Amino acid sequence: MPVDPSIAAVLDQVNAHPVPRVIDTDPEVLREVNRRMGAGVAPREPIEVGSVEDTAVPSPAGQIPVRVYRPEGGGPVPTVVFFHGGGWLTGDLDTHDDVTRRMCRDVHTVVVAVDYRLAPEHPFPAAYDDCLAAARHVADHIDEYGGRRDRLVVAGDSAGGNLAAAVALTFRDEDRPLAAQLLVYPATDYPSRAENATGYVLGTQDVLDLQHLYAGDDPAVRDSFQVSPLRAEGNAYAEELENAGVDVFARTYDGLIHTFLNLFPVSPAADAAVTELYAQLKKRLD
Repeated sequence: MPVDPSIAAVLDQVNAHPVPRVIDTDPEVLREVNRRMGAGVAPREPIEVGSVEDTAVPSPAGQIPVRVYRPEGGGPVPTVVFFHGGGWLTGDLDTHDDVTRRMCRDVHTVVVAVDYRLAPEHPFPAAYDDCLAAARHVADHIDEYGGRRDRLVVAGDSAGGNLAAAVALTFRDEDRPLAAQLLVYPATDYPSRAENATGYVLGTQDVLDLQHLYAGDDPAVRDSFQVSPLRAEGNAYAEELENAGVDVFARTYDGLIHTFLNLFPVSPAADAAVTELYAQLKKRLD
């Protein structure tokens, strides 16, 4: 499947300066590369929302930094707890600021973006524990956020989508209601890994390295739902939800790549996909 031309131009720039294997590179170097790539495609001006506040929420491991986005206007609104992507190793509140600002504006929701601890300094279950603690705190203090108790959502892209799915399963087991999950390429499913092994920002070997750094190699850990909500993930996860009677919108966007959620400022095709995803979420929260 040909790549969208505007994204192909981005890929040409990325592939012109290949980086070493993830596992052989200082994590701080990878994080800085990730930040620079994000800055290169970010909107010239931040998307306007009602307000943005950097604060923190408590957890057993200490305070977790979060960024709270509030839409314009008053009254109770839904709340989305968002977990950024980055392979559990990179990414932060700034790398996804445009994503969460747009979500706040387009869905008309409070967004609580979580700056969870990263591997390899903090391997599993640190990221999962932080995301779960943040989501529990927001659920228990919903009046301080969007205020609509029946409209709480977990969302994320890539590793963040994986974390959102794991938190959703834990909420299910705790009888904590969620209105929806928004999982954007929550993990690369196995057919996709083989078909798009290299040249598309995140390659097969990168995925394997990131999984090793996050969750190690113990099968008991790797097979747990907190690491792998469903071993195949992606489309297979959507199918399992549908089989359980859940209202599901699942879409494969031809011509787009992993990270397209961040590429809407430079790609009309990515922009259209993000528009559709946020519209589908808003429809389920109205």
